[in-house]
Amino acid sequence: MESSSSSPLPADDCGSSLAGELQPHVVPPDGAESAPNAQEGRSTPGQDPAGPATTLEPQNPRLLSSLYSFLVIVSFFLVGFAAFRNTLTWHLQRFWGASGDFWQSQWDRFIDFTGEDPAHLWVASTTIFTMAVYWVFGGIYTLFDVTCRPAIIRRYKMQPGTNEPVDRRRLAKVIATVLLNQTVVGVPMAYCMYQAMRFRGLNDLRELPTFHWVLAELSFCIFIEEIGFYYAHRLLHSRRIYRYIHKQHHEWTAPIAITAIYCHPVEHVFSNLVPPFLGIFMLGSHVAVAWLWFTLVILSTLNAHSGYHLPFFPSPEAHDFHHLKFNQCFGVLGVLDRLHGTDALFRTTKAYARHIMMLSFIPAREAFPEPAKKAF
Repeated sequence: MESSSSSPLPADDCGSSLAGELQPHVVPPDGAESAPNAQEGRSTPGQDPAGPATTLEPQNPRLLSSLYSFLVIVSFFLVGFAAFRNTLTWHLQRFWGASGDFWQSQWDRFIDFTGEDPAHLWVASTTIFTMAVYWVFGGIYTLFDVTCRPAIIRRYKMQPGTNEPVDRRRLAKVIATVLLNQTVVGVPMAYCMYQAMRFRGLNDLRELPTFHWVLAELSFCIFIEEIGFYYAHRLLHSRRIYRYIHKQHHEWTAPIAITAIYCHPVEHVFSNLVPPFLGIFMLGSHVAVAWLWFTLVILSTLNAHSGYHLPFFPSPEAHDFHHLKFNQCFGVLGVLDRLHGTDALFRTTKAYARHIMMLSFIPAREAFPEPAKKAF
């Protein structure tokens, strides 16, 4: 396995000031990845990363606490929705309605240009569109990692001193693997998904759905993806499977954005493609809704793997911690991690305190600094 962080830092200013702040987790060679120590948060050499998560509290209280938290969240959501559905969503509906003719007319023009062949839209157009979203936004993050510019961006690194700058040879390997997954694996899967949608029943391509229906479908897709991704991800960490499939993705304990789908083709199918598609299939969604949902998924996973906790962006601390410690934080939202206790170690760390959307330009590591080490 390759080194888990980055190449030795150059002598220039790139990485020099932050390199000593945090020592990245190092993966031992020959597949003997480490799992975290429950008491100190350190790694024990030779321990299988696919092993069960460390339990820091009794099972029943944790389960009851999780169920209580879930019920409280759902109750507040229902009350809030009932209170605001005639105010907030009414205004959003007005905005959607006011712009509805515009979006519908643009969609009609697009369909006039591409034709009304659903196979073309679900296979070729979906592939081109998702690849464009991935590389446009992933490319911006990659420029940060390659150039270390702008310098201020380094203040938001979650693992300072890693990938500053990113190793070019490792980066080339990631790019080649991602392109392979997006084309050789992605195109046949797009065709299979199209056939599944045909079986499910295709919508009228010309007519865009209403605002409330799009909102409801996106909410359902988020719920289904959390379930599908969590359990697929945990399965990939099982002792019998990990070394053959998921180990490739975990070569990067300090990931960069475009490593989001740097993985074995089997993992790409069952962890990256199927869970987001399940909700679309179950609802028989319009292809435009599918593209909107796939965009949100791509932006979310790029952010989660970026290595940067940027202001006003969703926190990527949980998934970054997963890459650092292997057997924590398997999900997307964290709901099932809380329920199953697979975030127990994470919740004892400063990374958990930083796991919020920062609503100021103060870096999370400065707002929630690591405790000072004792001098001996």
